[in-house]
Amino acid sequence: MASKKADGGKEQTSGGFTLGDVTRLVDSLEGSDVRTLVWTRGGEKVIIRRGPAPVNVVAPAPVALAAPVLPVAAPVPAQAAPAAPAPKAAEKAPEKPGIMVSSPFVGTFYRAPSPDSPAFVDVGSVVKKGQVLCIVEAMKLMNEIEAEVEGKIAEIYVLNATPVEFGEKLFRIEPA
Repeated sequence: MASKKADGGKEQTSGGFTLGDVTRLVDSLEGSDVRTLVWTRGGEKVIIRRGPAPVNVVAPAPVALAAPVLPVAAPVPAQAAPAAPAPKAAEKAPEKPGIMVSSPFVGTFYRAPSPDSPAFVDVGSVVKKGQVLCIVEAMKLMNEIEAEVEGKIAEIYVLNATPVEFGEKLFRIEPA
């Protein structure tokens, strides 16, 4: 069949989508975990997304201010959170010379072996290769992070007993 009549009497080629086709696609996704469906038929493409809009859609901040006027205001606050990591990207721009020691785990950063003990290292401390710099607790395991080079501790990026992410900078060591 080369063509068929869609709702409203308009002729639709068999290569495209009708409103009924799209409605059936949406209905078939109900109750499933599918978040995005892309389907191409003929020269047309249908993209169906469920849940919050993609992060790149929420770039302009003024749209969030206008959201309370719209009847669908619930998704807008949920999208405000991804904008927070932008300052971290700006902080990474000025790189200083030296070797960065990053966290190999997601966990909690500790500068000392116990609360009443002195810190393993301080800014200005001279360290040797293999010397313990800190502990990162991950899943109840205490993981000692060691210096990979000999040098002087130039910066400590994390406060004691705070959470750290995988790859987050912990120290900057100026090689000797």
